[in-house]
Amino acid sequence: MNSRLALTVAALLWMSPALAEFSGKGELGVIFARGNSDTESANAQLDLVYNIERWTNEFNARGIYARDSGDTNASRFVLANKLDYKLSERDYVLGALRYDRDRFSNFRFQATASVGYGRRLIVEENQRLKVEIGPGFRRSEIRDTGETESEAILRGFADYWRDLTETTRLTNRLLVESSTDNTFVENATGLSVAINSRVSMKAGFTVRHNTDVEPGRKKTDTLTTLNLVYNFRPDR
Repeated sequence: MNSRLALTVAALLWMSPALAEFSGKGELGVIFARGNSDTESANAQLDLVYNIERWTNEFNARGIYARDSGDTNASRFVLANKLDYKLSERDYVLGALRYDRDRFSNFRFQATASVGYGRRLIVEENQRLKVEIGPGFRRSEIRDTGETESEAILRGFADYWRDLTETTRLTNRLLVESSTDNTFVENATGLSVAINSRVSMKAGFTVRHNTDVEPGRKKTDTLTTLNLVYNFRPDR
C-alpha cells in the first residue's frame, strides 16, 4: 500500500509541470547607513502563483526589519494564501488565510480566515482589475494587555494594475477586514520599471490603518520602499 502511494505521489510531481502553470516574483531592498547614526533596514517579499485547470493558488510572504543605533524600531512579518476556483472567465469563489505579526503595532498578531466571491471587472491587454468580498473570522491578541479577541469580519479586496509604457507598470492593492470592534485597512501602491525580462526596480508606498487601538498607539503606519524585483518567469 505504501509503495503504491509513493508511486502515485511521484507520478503527480512528475506530471505537475505539464498540467500546471507557475509564476512568481521576489523583491528585496536593503539600506545601511554609518556615521552620526547607525541604521540598517531591509524588506523582502515573495509572491508565488500556481495555476492548474480552474484552480489558482496565490501565496505571499513579506517582512520588514529596521534598526537605528542598535535599537530595533520596525519588525513585521506577514503570510497570506488564497485559493480561487474559476466559475467563468470573470467570476470565481475563493478561500483566504492571512497571518500578520507586527512588533510595534497595537496587535501582537492578527490571523484571519475568509471565503468569498470575486469578479474580474476589467480584463484588457494593458490593465486588469478584480474585486473580492466575503465573510470571515479574525483572531487577534492585543499587545499591551495580552487579551485575545475573536470576531466575525467582512473582507473586501481590490487588485489593479496598468501598464503605463512597455516597461513601466502601476499596481495598487487594497485590503479591508472590517468588524464591529476594529477595521483593518491596507493599501499598497507600486511603480515598477523593467530593466530586462526578469529584473525590474520598484518603488512602493504602503499605508496600514486600524480604527481601534490602545491609548498611546498610532492608528496609521506607512512604509516607503525601493526594491529590486526578480521575475521567476521572463514574461511580466
